[in-house]
Amino acid sequence: MQAKGACPNQYTLSSVYKCCSFDSNLQFGKGVHAWMLRHGVDVDVVLGNSALDVYLKCNAFQYAERLFELMDERDVVSWNIMIGAYLRFGDVEKSLDMFRSLPCKDVVSWNTIVDGLMQCGYERRALEQLHCMVEYGTEFSDVTFSIALILASSLSVLELGRQLHGMVLKRGFGSDGFTRSSLVEMYCKCGRIDKASIILRDVPLDFRRKGNVGVTSKETKAGIVSWGSMVSGYVWNGKYEDGLKAFRLMVRELVVVDIRTVTTVISACANVGILDFGRHIHAYFQKIGHRVDAYVGSSLIDMYSKCGSLDGAWMIFRQINEPNVILWTSMISGCSLQGQGRQAISLFEEMLNQGIRPNEVTFLGVLNACSHAGLLDEGCKYFRMMKDAYCINPGVEHCTSMVDLYGRAGCLTETKNFIFENGLSHLTSVWKSFLSSCRLHKNVEMGKWVSDMLLQVAPSDPGSYVLLSNMCASNHSWDEAARVRSLMHQRGVKKQPGQSWIQLKDQIHTFVMGDRSHHQDKEIYSYLDTLIGRLKEIGYSPDAKLVMQDVEEEQGEVLISHHSEKLAVVFGIINTAHRLPIRIIKNLRICTDCHNFIKHVSQLLDREIIVRDIHRYHHFNHGSCSCEDYW
Repeated sequence: MQAKGACPNQYTLSSVYKCCSFDSNLQFGKGVHAWMLRHGVDVDVVLGNSALDVYLKCNAFQYAERLFELMDERDVVSWNIMIGAYLRFGDVEKSLDMFRSLPCKDVVSWNTIVDGLMQCGYERRALEQLHCMVEYGTEFSDVTFSIALILASSLSVLELGRQLHGMVLKRGFGSDGFTRSSLVEMYCKCGRIDKASIILRDVPLDFRRKGNVGVTSKETKAGIVSWGSMVSGYVWNGKYEDGLKAFRLMVRELVVVDIRTVTTVISACANVGILDFGRHIHAYFQKIGHRVDAYVGSSLIDMYSKCGSLDGAWMIFRQINEPNVILWTSMISGCSLQGQGRQAISLFEEMLNQGIRPNEVTFLGVLNACSHAGLLDEGCKYFRMMKDAYCINPGVEHCTSMVDLYGRAGCLTETKNFIFENGLSHLTSVWKSFLSSCRLHKNVEMGKWVSDMLLQVAPSDPGSYVLLSNMCASNHSWDEAARVRSLMHQRGVKKQPGQSWIQLKDQIHTFVMGDRSHHQDKEIYSYLDTLIGRLKEIGYSPDAKLVMQDVEEEQGEVLISHHSEKLAVVFGIINTAHRLPIRIIKNLRICTDCHNFIKHVSQLLDREIIVRDIHRYHHFNHGSCSCEDYW
């Protein structure tokens, strides 16, 4: 164009910038900017915003920051771009300062700050900004409702969800398909399947194979998304049979169950660890003749990994001839979850050798693998590689993984320094991980300081109190443990009950500590008592000090012997063939006594037992665990 003497106008330059942004071509974008400066091109606000977008898409944050400062004219779009950028780069305080300085806040500005805070792990501050938005008088858009409903789902705040539902109806968004699907998901995540079902009644399941008369493609898609959310909701809430029935109804009635719905349901199966349900969905996908691409393949790998079937994950991975970074990342994360740290690192190195560039999710999988396997030096090496070689700014999850890595290795001072140096002191997960490390390494003094920090950050989180009370009990500090329980009671915080469940055929059996409601309870407890006696003969000794009460040792043994995972394991032994693995899911971290108990069971009875707790998988076989007692 220039060779022929034509001078590009601002529209042309803006289009060129869009191409640079799409291709992440920083050098060309900088060249265009330099050309404009040399030729005295008047950079209006639209062109300036285009340049900002290029720099930020290419992670050239300093260039974007400098350009924003030099812009003679800025509009609300300019401010929104930079606010979003500061949030993406983790500088929450700077983004909030800039947001407060914004002369005129539009709905996009509010959406940016609320969504960005939520993505950075500041859900409570996001909720505060949402309240400010209401006070400011800004009308909600459909995007605002979507963000707000996701926030309500994330926080499991049913009352907020109800208020938003009322606003949706009042503002006339109730008939919008995607807003409706967000409502379905919110009620499901908040445990109100009945409310979700009522909303779904307004979504006609009449998209027949013979044609969709009177139904637009947008309505069809929204309807499918709503039904997919409902199926996932059944799975999230433990109603697996209802979920399978609803999915089969979709298959029978709809034109086609789209890939997004299939992957959503697969993801729900992965999150609750229901392997048989996931296999049903996989079989359906094969039956309708869909090719397993990177998108679906990564979902299936994630599902099989989280359901304890690493062989199934490898089967999917090997089916794809040229796996991309998404597939490699899923497989690395799967190995990490299963405690195969060395294998995850080997996969990562193989991926690099094939010339595939890792992304931030890949590095998260590698760092988690190092953490689970206790590979401190390797973890530090990959953390530096991520920043220095690939210019990836560590996110909250990367830093949390490093906190876990330092803590598990016993580097408690380094853990403390890392938290404050990286601005992580607001995160509950960080302090809980740190407190677990203090307990693991029996550092009571540091543990008390960490517990104070944790209760400041998360005064309403029951897990924080339980962690602290457990640490006190393990050191026989009964008065301190009682004080923690009293504080918990005063603040109205209720402990989440430990639950374990096991799938037998198409039915899920759930157990809690001391559970007597199961129809086989007499058989289970009788077998358990006999089994414990046999285990003691080969070296098992119940760890009564883990009981959170000052009781006699014999009484403590009885209390700890009836933990939910022990009941689930015994149920599995009684009701499954010897050759089949026993798969248990626990909603909390497995305690050291139950871990020791299951190791001895696997040795005595020569059974493979797989337990998924809130942190990782434990494969027990021949008296040992895949975690090597490091979890």
